[in-house]
Amino acid sequence: MIDGVIITPLKTIADERGSVKHMLRKDAPQFTDFGEVYFSLVHPGAVKAWKLHKRMVMNLAVPVGLVKLVLFDDRKNSSTAGSIQEIIFGADDYKLVTIPPLIWNGFQGLGEVTSVITNCASITHDPDEGERRDINDPSIPYSWTGQAK
Repeated sequence: MIDGVIITPLKTIADERGSVKHMLRKDAPQFTDFGEVYFSLVHPGAVKAWKLHKRMVMNLAVPVGLVKLVLFDDRKNSSTAGSIQEIIFGADDYKLVTIPPLIWNGFQGLGEVTSVITNCASITHDPDEGERRDINDPSIPYSWTGQAK
């Protein structure tokens, strides 16, 4: 587990008409601030990587589909510096993943349908606040074929 990452099981209330999926309340311990909510769609097998936010706390849930989220901690003073964490979650394993700033992240669509990743971000989008690296960047010891480098 990467230092500062929080995984919280979430509640789904379902009946014969459909379901309600809770995500985040302002009185939750992991809530810091509200900037915006946005959705990222990822097709089965597709990979979106690598991204780092300098100030944003990400609160991710997957209400539709299934994804593999991969985190990499390259913070120099972190107790988990150099660590990789994989989290598989989605509609049937519904949870909230809270990611602090300065953690590299990427995700891959799993399963048979396009997945919907919801981010309740602590700040509004700022193009200067994030950094990107190539999917095969050698500074991140991870291969999206599932084998660590």
